[in-house]
Amino acid sequence: MSEKVVKQKLAGYDKFINWKLFSIPLTLLILLLIMPTPASMLDVGVEYSMGPKYVKEYFAQELFQKPTTELEQWQVQMVRMMEQSVQMSSFGREGFLQRSQRWAEQRDIPSTPIHLEQVRNFTRQIPPDTFYNLMREGHELITERLTFDQLTEEEQVKAKRAGFHVKAAVGIVLFVVLCFMTEAIPLPMVAFCIGVIALMTGIVDRGNVAMLYWSDATWFIMGSLMFATAFVKTGVDKRIAMMMFGRLKNPDVRMVSLVIVMIIAPLTMFMSDHALAAMFLPIGILLYTATASASGKEDPELAKMLMLTIAMAANLGGSLAPSGAARNLIMMGYAEDMFNLHITYLQWMVYCAPFLLYLMPITWVVLNWRFKPEQRSLASAMALVKTEVNKVGGGAWTRPQKISLVIFLVMLFTWITENNLILHLTGIRFGIGVLAVMGGIAYIFAGVVNWRDYQTKVDWGVVWLYAGAIIFGRVLVQTGGAYWIAQTMLGLTAPLGLGQGLGLLLSGNVIVGMLTQLMADGPACAAVGPVTLAMAGIVHPGTAMIPFVAMSTSIASSFAYCLVIGTPPNAIVYASGYLEPKDYLRVGIILWFTNMAGLMLMASTYWYWIGWPDLPGW
Repeated sequence: MSEKVVKQKLAGYDKFINWKLFSIPLTLLILLLIMPTPASMLDVGVEYSMGPKYVKEYFAQELFQKPTTELEQWQVQMVRMMEQSVQMSSFGREGFLQRSQRWAEQRDIPSTPIHLEQVRNFTRQIPPDTFYNLMREGHELITERLTFDQLTEEEQVKAKRAGFHVKAAVGIVLFVVLCFMTEAIPLPMVAFCIGVIALMTGIVDRGNVAMLYWSDATWFIMGSLMFATAFVKTGVDKRIAMMMFGRLKNPDVRMVSLVIVMIIAPLTMFMSDHALAAMFLPIGILLYTATASASGKEDPELAKMLMLTIAMAANLGGSLAPSGAARNLIMMGYAEDMFNLHITYLQWMVYCAPFLLYLMPITWVVLNWRFKPEQRSLASAMALVKTEVNKVGGGAWTRPQKISLVIFLVMLFTWITENNLILHLTGIRFGIGVLAVMGGIAYIFAGVVNWRDYQTKVDWGVVWLYAGAIIFGRVLVQTGGAYWIAQTMLGLTAPLGLGQGLGLLLSGNVIVGMLTQLMADGPACAAVGPVTLAMAGIVHPGTAMIPFVAMSTSIASSFAYCLVIGTPPNAIVYASGYLEPKDYLRVGIILWFTNMAGLMLMASTYWYWIGWPDLPGW
C-alpha cells in the first residue's frame, strides 16, 4: 500500500496578482465612485444622517412642545428611545413599555431606573392608538417626507457625504464579488482591500478601521482551527473517523457524505454551526488524505466534495430552532417589538423544523450530482486509518489524545452553555469565540501543541478572510448600503405583483437570501427584517403573514452557499486548501434555488394549512 505524501493544493495562495483580471473590479469601483451620487442613494444618506435628528425634534415638539435642547433628562431618553423604535419599525405602545435599561444602554442611550420609570409612566398616559399614529408619523417623516431640499446648507453637506458613503459601500460590494469571481488577487488580500477602500472613502477612520475587522466569529474561527490542529497532531481525528464510519459495510462516498449530512444538519439546530464545521474539518481532511495515500494519486473532486458536504450540512439547520443561531432571536425580537407578537421556542420548532426533512436529501443529492470523484470507495482509506490508529499506543488511547479530547469536550460544553449557565456562574458573557481561543491556549498549556504547530498548521489567511467579511457587513449596515440594496430590490419587485401575499414573502426571502452571500446572516436579517415585517404589517395587518415573514426571513438568511465569506463553515472548510471560490458556486447556486423553492412550498402548503394561533390567514 503506497505511503505517498499528498500535497495540499492551496487555492490561490501561490498565485501572483493577475492585473488583466484585477483591472475589471478596480476600474468599475473607480467609475462608480466618481459618478454623481444617484438620487436614491442620496435619499438614504438623508435618512441615515439627518433622519434621527429630525424625528427626535418632531417627537419633542409633539409630546413636550419644546426643542430637544430644552428637554429634561428623562424626556431626552424618551424621544431617543422612540427614535430607535422607529428605526426598528416598532410602533406599538405595549412593545415600547417593555424596553429595559439594558435595551437603552445597548443603543448608547443614557438611562437610569428613575428616568426609565418616568418614561413608562408618561407613555401609559398616551392612548395606544395615539402612540401608534405618532410613531407612524415619525417613520413617514424620515422615510418619505424628509427631503434633501428641506435641509440647511450645513446639513446638506453631511447628507451628501452620507450619500457618497452609500455609493462607496455598494462599490465595495461590486469590487468584492468580482474579485471573488475572478480570483485576480489572493482572497485574504481582498479582506485587506475592504478596509483600505472604506478608509480612503471616509466610511471609517484610522481609529476604528482595525477594530472593525474583529468579532466573536473571527475569534471562533481562530480557536476552531487551533483545536483542529491539535486533533490532527494527536490522531484524535482518526479515532473519531473510525467511530463514525468504521462500521459501514460499504463505506463509499455516497454513504459517507450521507452520514456527514445526517449527523451535522440536525445538530446545527442546537449547536453552533461554527463548532460543527470545525469539528468535522480534520475528519474530512483525514478521509481524503487517507484515500489519496491508499490509491497513490490525488482526487481533487473527492476532496472538494467532502469539504463542501461539511460546509453545506453545517448551513442547513441553524434557522430551524431558536437555539440554532442569533438570527432567529433577532427576528423573534422584531416580531415582538413591532407587533407585540411572541413566538415561542416550541412554535418556531413546529413550523420550521420539518423543513430539515426536505433540506437534507436535497443537499445530499446535489452534492453527489455536482461532484464525481474517481475514488468512489473509501474502504481502503478506512483500512489505512485503522492501521494508523493501531500503530499509536497499540490501539489504545494515548495521553495526548485523551487530553485533546477532554479539552475539546470542555470547550463544547462551554459553547453550548455560555449564554446561560456560564453567564449565570461567572457574570461574564464570554462569547463562543473567546472560549474557542481559550481552548487553543489550553492545548498549549497542556503541552499538546506548541506555537510552531499553530503557526504552520492554522490557515491564517482564512482568519483574515472572515475578518474581512465582518468589516464588509458592518460597512454595509452602518452606511445604509444594505438598506439601499433591500429598498431597491423591493422597489423592483413591487410592479411584478410581489408586494403582497406569497409574493411579499418571496421578495423578502430573495433579498435576504442574496444579501447573506455578502454579509453575516444576523446583519442581513437586521437590514431586511424590519423592512419586510413593516410591509407585512401594512399590507396584511394582524394576520399570520407577520410570523411567517419573521420565520422565512431567518431561514432564507441561512442560504449563504455561494461565497467563501457567506458563513463561518464556508470559511472554515476553505482552510483545508482543497477548495477554490468557484467550487462553492457549483453547488451553492443550485441549492439556493432548490431551497428557496422548498421554503416557498412549505409556506404555501404546510404553514398555510396549520395557520397561526389567534391570527387569521392573509
